[in-house]
Amino acid sequence: MNTNIIIGIVGCVLSLVLIFARVWVGPSMMMISLIGITIMRGWKYTLGALSPIAYSEMAKYTWACLPLFVLMGCTLSVSGIGGDLYNFARAVLGKIRGGLAMATIAACAFFAAICGDSIATAVTMGKVSLPEMKHYNYNEGLASCAVVSGGTIGIMIPPSITFIMYAMITEQSVGRLFAAGMIPGITQALFYMIAIAVVCKIRPEYGGDELKITRKERLKSIIPVWPVVLLFILMMGGLYGGYFTPVEAGAFGALFTFVIGFALRRLNKQKVSEILKDMVQSSGMVLFLIVGAFFFIRFITLSGVATSLTKMLTEWQASNNIPRIVIVIIIISFYFITGCFLDCLAVVLLTLGIVFPIITSLGYDPIWWGVMMVRVLEMSMVTPPFGLNLFCVSRTCQVPIGVVYKGAFPFVIADVAHVALLIALPELSLWLPKLIGLM
Repeated sequence: MNTNIIIGIVGCVLSLVLIFARVWVGPSMMMISLIGITIMRGWKYTLGALSPIAYSEMAKYTWACLPLFVLMGCTLSVSGIGGDLYNFARAVLGKIRGGLAMATIAACAFFAAICGDSIATAVTMGKVSLPEMKHYNYNEGLASCAVVSGGTIGIMIPPSITFIMYAMITEQSVGRLFAAGMIPGITQALFYMIAIAVVCKIRPEYGGDELKITRKERLKSIIPVWPVVLLFILMMGGLYGGYFTPVEAGAFGALFTFVIGFALRRLNKQKVSEILKDMVQSSGMVLFLIVGAFFFIRFITLSGVATSLTKMLTEWQASNNIPRIVIVIIIISFYFITGCFLDCLAVVLLTLGIVFPIITSLGYDPIWWGVMMVRVLEMSMVTPPFGLNLFCVSRTCQVPIGVVYKGAFPFVIADVAHVALLIALPELSLWLPKLIGLM
């Protein structure tokens, strides 16, 4: 075996070990890339190859949309608009058995359409919906995991920060990915609602006490959500209609949310300071991680690991007449298993330079694979023992982690079923981009 390939394999293994040891992902990928390329090509080549990456990659104009969408999400979280969305969904679905849990999922889907971040969606809705579900005696595990699972929709329904990351690293269209995530995000919410309905059918007491809602309350709940609907229509309509670039859509959305917040008298100097602080911290963390990913992709490319593995798998698949979908299922299973124990976003960024060439060599659409990778990321956020959303909701909403673990099972089953559907029917992801002329 080629010496460079061995160095590349060792680098991948060491990266996973460092992630498992909870070392910061960005710096660890940079360090391994620096050492690996130096061993392969020498110090002078390493400096010439890696020193321009941070500026040349991050200076691309499209990256500006990421902090803008983060700013929009932070503003929405602080301004209380998430509560308006929950009250509307509660008024529509509240009378159904398990309706408040379903309303949480629906509100998360609405909030995802203007937020773009999973943690922000889960934490915002948890603070609003969990006290309400506890008041009506919902099972604590079901209630908390409705928030946990619903929060993951935040990175599927556009705008999505994760789609932006994937698009920039793989040189795909942000607009196409946004469109591709719409139907999978909606069907994901429906799968979660079905899971809640099944649980409440088997164990009716989990669905809490009956909720009485008058027609007047339903009509009244519609009024506060009109700014959200207007924002989504203007932002996405402008993007898909060719009036906005992704950056301009992010800028418009961020400005519009500030206008809404001040118009409704929900923002003040202290809250604006909190919003800006959260935006800088979140954006800086994500962008630093992405620079590390670019370093590592350069290391993997120079080592030849990606090329060799792609060639080996495609030859094995062709010579043994193995359906190409089997390789996709193997890759997804790997992400699902590692996501139970590691930060799946870090693993995805770490392996993207290897996996992406394999997927494209098999003839799969890179936009469809972007949706699949985001969906696998979502699964990892709700899968015990280390699902990120599980811990965030447990900590911020004061729910014992053991209770959250027990409640996660029906939603993990719904996730597996939904992923199987997206694999079996790729058109669920590709139909909308084709319809609006983005493909």
